[in-house]
Amino acid sequence: MAKPAEKAFYRFLVLFFNCLLTFGSYFCFDIPSVLQDQFQGNLTCVNSTVTNGSDCVEGLGMSPQQYNLLYAVYAWTNAVVVILAGFLIDKLGNRFGVFLFSFLTVLGSAVFALGSHFKGTAYLLPLMLTGRLIFGSGNGSLTIVQNRITAFWFKGKELALAFGLTLAFSRLGSVLNFFLTQRVEAHFGIQWTLWGGTFLCVLGFLAAITVSALDKMGMRQLGLEGLIQQESKKVRFQDLRYLPLRYWLLVLTIMFFYNGVFPFVADASKFIQDKYSGYSQREAAYIAGAVYDSSLVLSATVGILIDSVGLRGVFAVGCAVLTLPVFALLAFTFVPPLVSTLWLGVTYSFAAASMWPSIPLVVPQATLGTAMGLATSVQMIGIGVCNLIVGQILGTESSDVKIPLERWQQVMFFMLANTIGCIVSSLILNIVDKRQGGTLNNTTKRSQETQEEPNEPPETSPLLGEENDHRAIN
Repeated sequence: MAKPAEKAFYRFLVLFFNCLLTFGSYFCFDIPSVLQDQFQGNLTCVNSTVTNGSDCVEGLGMSPQQYNLLYAVYAWTNAVVVILAGFLIDKLGNRFGVFLFSFLTVLGSAVFALGSHFKGTAYLLPLMLTGRLIFGSGNGSLTIVQNRITAFWFKGKELALAFGLTLAFSRLGSVLNFFLTQRVEAHFGIQWTLWGGTFLCVLGFLAAITVSALDKMGMRQLGLEGLIQQESKKVRFQDLRYLPLRYWLLVLTIMFFYNGVFPFVADASKFIQDKYSGYSQREAAYIAGAVYDSSLVLSATVGILIDSVGLRGVFAVGCAVLTLPVFALLAFTFVPPLVSTLWLGVTYSFAAASMWPSIPLVVPQATLGTAMGLATSVQMIGIGVCNLIVGQILGTESSDVKIPLERWQQVMFFMLANTIGCIVSSLILNIVDKRQGGTLNNTTKRSQETQEEPNEPPETSPLLGEENDHRAIN
């Protein structure tokens, strides 16, 4: 009789709670984007109700450069921490990582919210940057644990679907942030709004406890728990030298694509209000959030499609090429911005479902956490640099000042350059992959078969570094 852990319902139950790990942290991540006017608003609006033809917004008094620094610090922290985090997860297991890093998201969001109570003082920016630093060290690493759990339970099965659902749940947090945060702030103020984000991270910590328990029970039922310590001792940082060329090309492709998404979303609300007339802050936030609306709706469907047809490398090229018109429209036309954000959301959905699930197909399984961590690190280095460059382009004036359209146009040129870099790296990736067997452009099951030779010993699990022939799971 089949054990519960060998059945499909069990792995999807694990997936459900695994998806909830990052719901709250993704909600928190883009709160500054939705409340950009409040973060950059005046410390006081006494005797000044109108500035440059618009209502005075009372806020924390940050400059655009300081505001973009909140995102840059998050990205730079990820770049440093996630490599070590991935290695530690490979070495010590997912249960170690899921508790530590979910706790750090709670702590970081709490420090960030605390910093908002010190507006007008010298403590505001250091406290909020410290909060983003701690939050970033937890959230980026938590995503690695999440991906490893998904890769273990779904590799050779519904891998792209599982990654797509994970992204959808995470982006549900982002979407709800764009729809609800403005209203919450209007009723309760910016401080209590940030504490609400902390509460959602606490819910993520409870999900971490649940998924850890399910993972442990599942491993016991599959008879694998006793092998964890034995195999984890074999993981060494020197194993990085075994990462193939296809992996590094994937990393570059991911970095260049995400360089055009996250830095854009971070400033999209302000851009929409500056360039297009008639949009309130709330409407601009909704339009910026449409990037995540699209990915929320499409992620699962795109995952099923890619599981069925494969062609991950082809999709990587295609979504990069189709992203070029997005920034061209934003730079040179006055086509309603919703068209561009929805369009970017569609290409982002295909990119996430084709690029990240490709990593488990091209790296040694025992080093999956380290490989995911390194990929996230390079991605965050790119995003961090881009946030700093965008902040430098836009200048240091208050958000009350309408930023000249020439500067926004320069930002869009910069996004276009990153997209072209993504096209080049993804084309080279497809050429190399074709010469090495075409793993990325096969279906999930065929990709799995190309990695397994008939006389090979049982493969190493991407979950905890243990030996595991998980093809027996239905």
